[in-house]
Amino acid sequence: MSTEHNESAPKRHLPGHIVAALAQAGSPADSAGQSWDGRDLSGEGNPLHNFDKDDGSADAKVMAALTELQAGRGSELEVHKAMSSARVFVAVVAQLGEEAMGDHGFAADKEADMALVKIKAPDGRMALPIFTTVERLQAWHKEARPVAVFAPRAALSAVSEDCQLLVLDPGSEFTFVLRRPGVWNLAKQIEWIPSYQNQQIANLVQNATEGFTQLQAVKLAPGRGVGSRTKDGQVVLGGGSGPELNLQFVFAQGTSPSQAQEITSAIQGRLSQNSEFTEAVDSLELSLHSAPS
Repeated sequence: MSTEHNESAPKRHLPGHIVAALAQAGSPADSAGQSWDGRDLSGEGNPLHNFDKDDGSADAKVMAALTELQAGRGSELEVHKAMSSARVFVAVVAQLGEEAMGDHGFAADKEADMALVKIKAPDGRMALPIFTTVERLQAWHKEARPVAVFAPRAALSAVSEDCQLLVLDPGSEFTFVLRRPGVWNLAKQIEWIPSYQNQQIANLVQNATEGFTQLQAVKLAPGRGVGSRTKDGQVVLGGGSGPELNLQFVFAQGTSPSQAQEITSAIQGRLSQNSEFTEAVDSLELSLHSAPS
């Protein structure tokens, strides 16, 4: 992923809850570039945030869910559950805004605006990076200022900034990507069931296939992009940016390729007009198979 640099983009304002967190985070002397090593992050006068008794370390439930996922025993659903009550850090940087007009009509130095750091995913979508610890944030972006928020608030920020992905701990040993439906549900503070495990989505797909006698079965499976890798190359069955859902169509013997393609296109058309399906499925891939003889 690459950091977004767009000097011609229109000026954007930070979400209100991020502004409030910054206002309560201490004086400008605690901004990016100053070491947080050895600082007490708990209690009143907290230089980073208002999370009382918070030492800035990673949320234990999130780390446990990520560990289980990497070990092959956990799931994306469990990571989402852990994030629903977790504190995370977002990265905020100062960027030059418009020139201010000084006394006697002379242009003064440009004003500095605070902005959330966003990144661009390989598929072109915008993503909001979030971090489990201050150390991981500053290892990734040394000039950024860490601001602590609850993960659902970070998801709200992502939505308001037109980001479809949350990227947890980019640049670390394991980076977990939460895709758009998970981001939206986290922002709404409701449970998220990945589409490939969601029985309601399976029912919608089944309804969309009615009337096609050549189609013998439809199976839902994780898309090729659901999986991810740790920094050392270990395959993890979750945390990828997509495609999220793989629909496997099994056609009767004798169905021609053109017939199979026509049926598949018709089913896609039905699903694309179903708002419940399009909101719950981040990205889709199709696999066409012939039934065994």
